[in-house]
Amino acid sequence: MADLQAFPSAFPPPWADAWGDDRFGLWAELEVNGVRQRFRWLPPGSFLMGSGKNEKGRDNDEGPQHQVTLTEELWLADTTCTQALWQAVMGHNPSYVKDDPQKPVEQVSWDDICNPKHRDGKPSFFAALAAHLPPGVEAYLPTEAQWEYACRAGVDNQPYSFGSTVSKAWLNINHDGDWSKRYEAKKTTVPVKALPANDWGLYQMHGNVWEWCNDSRRAYTAEPATNPSGATGKEGERALRGGSWDLNARGARSAYRLHGPRDIRYGIVGFRFALRSTSTGAGGQGV
Repeated sequence: MADLQAFPSAFPPPWADAWGDDRFGLWAELEVNGVRQRFRWLPPGSFLMGSGKNEKGRDNDEGPQHQVTLTEELWLADTTCTQALWQAVMGHNPSYVKDDPQKPVEQVSWDDICNPKHRDGKPSFFAALAAHLPPGVEAYLPTEAQWEYACRAGVDNQPYSFGSTVSKAWLNINHDGDWSKRYEAKKTTVPVKALPANDWGLYQMHGNVWEWCNDSRRAYTAEPATNPSGATGKEGERALRGGSWDLNARGARSAYRLHGPRDIRYGIVGFRFALRSTSTGAGGQGV
């Protein structure tokens, strides 16, 4: 479990334009060309990663369930990156659905976000964002372990952070919790704060768009792990988490794991990112 009584190594963080606390905990905001992104502070902690043997819809790569300890704090965006923020940083909007700037940006590859040596010869999102950050601060994608820790928000042994019952009030997917019949799905992305946040103040970690992780999928073992990470080399695939608007409830579970080539761009794939001071050694990104 997270120590919710802990305190950040620095507060406010050096990149913050605004900060405070509310019922979810501490927050800080970054402003880029008039667009604000809020970040939530997640303290170090432990959780059960993966799904239990009896969880409905479980895949083999979700086990064995095992204890993971994360020793670094995490300032994680409370939403996926919006089209408004991408536009403010990059000067264009690659999304397929462009009817609302508060919808998640999609059709962005892992390389579009992370790779400083982008194959198109253009700066990545993180490279362009660096111009808006103070020295010694960088953006990065969470590892699979960090992502699942944030998604669960202290709820282990349940398929979702809100329990086991699926409702349109909680997530944007294309099937109901029984997976045997459709409900009237939205059939598109929704604004990033259109549905309730989890107990740590993070929005739509289930459904809406898949979210890129920094690492590839690692093979689980039953042994406890500290700060685990899959491969982060220059080649290969990267993990995707969270499900999307065009998939069923099974794929939106906290433990569900997908993966894809670093250069794919789909209208169902976006990302959320974190910020860190490089002097703390928290998180990181591979190239």
